[in-house]
Amino acid sequence: MTRFDLVGLGEVMLRLAAVPPQRLEQAASLDVQIGGTEANVAAACARLGLRTALISALPAEHAWADRTVRDLRSHGVDCGGVLRPAGSRMGVYFLEYGVAPRPVRVLYDRRGSALSRLTPEDVDWSLVRQSRVLHLSGVTAALGANLRQVIRRAIDEARSTDVAVSLDVNYRSRLWAPAEARAFLTEILPSVRYLFIGSDDADTVFGLTGPPEGVLKGLRSLAPGATVALTLGEAGSAVLEEGALSRPSKLYTVSVVDRVGAGDAYAAGFLWALLTGRTTQQAVDAATALAALKCTIWGDIPLVSHAELEELLASDSTEIRR
Repeated sequence: MTRFDLVGLGEVMLRLAAVPPQRLEQAASLDVQIGGTEANVAAACARLGLRTALISALPAEHAWADRTVRDLRSHGVDCGGVLRPAGSRMGVYFLEYGVAPRPVRVLYDRRGSALSRLTPEDVDWSLVRQSRVLHLSGVTAALGANLRQVIRRAIDEARSTDVAVSLDVNYRSRLWAPAEARAFLTEILPSVRYLFIGSDDADTVFGLTGPPEGVLKGLRSLAPGATVALTLGEAGSAVLEEGALSRPSKLYTVSVVDRVGAGDAYAAGFLWALLTGRTTQQAVDAATALAALKCTIWGDIPLVSHAELEELLASDSTEIRR
């Protein structure tokens, strides 16, 4: 029985942002949101009409954790797989938006969080077995050896019932070194069906540089069964599936409000399109459109409806690529 179209496994954190253009050191108040790459994808897909769930851990008897569960449920995410262990804490990250040339700064405070203590024995694996896609990220793998064991078990459970594995590399230099990331990711990539990675991460983690076509071929050699999506910033993306290369049909002129979460929106749009029977080219276009919309919205989660996404896809006020 398939209960879910997509199940994500990862941490949800409290996001505390200085209101731009203030710096954290001068902020008298902070904007409160929630965020976490797998949760962002699950929420975005749920808002577009898919059945999604999250496997995670948050502290018990904790006001912000309660709010997090309420917020995720309000987007349509099933939180039955979110554990609530006593005596744990919730991860936090602080966000400071720069004004050019000052970059965005992120300060993490997640050591010892509830999710960081998760073990394979804690998880209800029936959630994975009853889904169509399992979505993972390199962020979770970077949080410790126990979580790498959780991811290995998750992949085993997915493979046992022919559930497709989706992975966003999402490399974080503050969490692990490139060599450590490369060793683990190379181990699991042969099991991945959908791979999302930025061009910078392809270079840093796997040493792959140059034209997108060459980078994609290098990634495909590491993940031979995967559809590989390489994101290229303002240049859009390039996707390789069984030797066929797809690029966005059109790019968008975006007035950026908040870039954080744009990569998660891309993955969500791509997976949503494929899970609703669309072609790879249509998936690339949906991913590009949802990522563009996300950049216009404050917070990690793209507050976008199915109708709004379809409206943008049908519009012609864009830069057309040939």
